[in-house]
Amino acid sequence: MQCAPRGSSSGSRGGVRAATARFGTCAALGITVYVSLDPAIAARLKRNEAGLVAAVAQERGTGDVLMMAWMDDEALARTLATRKATYYSRSRQQYWVKGETSGHTQYVHEVRLDCDGDTVLLIVDQEGAACHTGTHTCWDGDVLLSDPLGQN
Repeated sequence: MQCAPRGSSSGSRGGVRAATARFGTCAALGITVYVSLDPAIAARLKRNEAGLVAAVAQERGTGDVLMMAWMDDEALARTLATRKATYYSRSRQQYWVKGETSGHTQYVHEVRLDCDGDTVLLIVDQEGAACHTGTHTCWDGDVLLSDPLGQN
C-alpha cells in the first residue's frame, strides 16, 4: 500500500509558505501524514522574496548538471522525506514531483546546502530526460563560451 501526496495545508506568512504540509492521506489506514522541514535546516535557508531557494539537480553517475528549479520549505521537506525530487512551480503555483507525469524521475541520493544557504544541490539518479524539452540536461543547447582548444 502506498500513500500519495494530496496537497497542502500550509499557508502563506509574509510571502513565505509555512513549512508544515499535509503530505498525504492513507484512506485504508485512516491517517493523514504531515511532513515539515527540520527547523535547523529552515533557519539556514536564505530565501528570495517569494520564499524560494534555487535547487540544482546533478546526476550521480556522470556528474552532469541536469536542471535548475525552485523549492520552498515544503518542497524540500517532501524531497527529504520521500527521496523523490519535488519542486515548486512559480508559474502554476503548485508542487510537482519530477517525473510524476513524464516518467522521467529523479531518485534523490543526497541533498546539500551551499555555503550561503540560498541553493540546494540534489544528487540524483535520473530516469529519462531531465529537461522539459526532452534533452538529457537543460544545458544541452547553446554553448556561450568554451575552451578554444577543446580542453576542460
